[in-house]
Amino acid sequence: MNNPFDLTGKRALLTGGTRGLGKDMAEGLLEQGTNLVIWGTNEKVHAVAKEFCDKGYQCQGLVVDLADRTARTEGFAKSLELLGGGIDILVNVAGIQRRYPCEEFPLDDWDAVIEVNQTAPFHLCQLAAKDMMTHGGGKIINVASMLSFFGGQTVPAYAASKGAVAQFTKAMCNEWASKNIQVNALAPGYMDTDMNTALTDPENPRFKEITGRIPAQRWGNGQDMKGPCLFLASSASDYLSGAIIPVDGGYLVK
Repeated sequence: MNNPFDLTGKRALLTGGTRGLGKDMAEGLLEQGTNLVIWGTNEKVHAVAKEFCDKGYQCQGLVVDLADRTARTEGFAKSLELLGGGIDILVNVAGIQRRYPCEEFPLDDWDAVIEVNQTAPFHLCQLAAKDMMTHGGGKIINVASMLSFFGGQTVPAYAASKGAVAQFTKAMCNEWASKNIQVNALAPGYMDTDMNTALTDPENPRFKEITGRIPAQRWGNGQDMKGPCLFLASSASDYLSGAIIPVDGGYLVK
């Protein structure tokens, strides 16, 4: 019986692959046989790629400044070269966070978050889709958030950017599903990652409040993202497009 989750030989690009959710999602893709390029913001990306290669996987790393539009374009072209001339799977994981009360939120920080979290994945979706259209289709996986559904506190730029990710995922589905490009998004719930250290302090009242609302009674981690990512990257999801899938331990339905 064919394994619909087998990704052997598929060419993939994943941003934010050096730590947290992105690193675990990258590992999941590699475990299923992809030839993967990961992007990071510094030289650590090469060490992580080597770590994967030492396990017998096909992985290469690139340092790319996601806030720089020229760097993104050049990085994508280099990634296609490393992948042998094309791309089958794009996973947009990388993101940044800034925290201030709404009335004090600096516009420079607003611009930085919007560029990296919203404009960069939109841009990479465009670049990937143009290539995918030349060889019969592909899979695009964006990373949305619980804040694609509600507003959060002290993170208006992040909430705005993740709301946009959900909406342009739907818009792209409407235009590209007929071209055999499935565009979906995963919406992680509250994850125990570096980005959430301000919330995971057990002394923070919000930590107890959030944990109490999660039916699974725990925060998520990168391992929880592997399966959903593989599903959306594989032929098992060929008739799924435009979906925003919560990976949240049931938080949204509590």
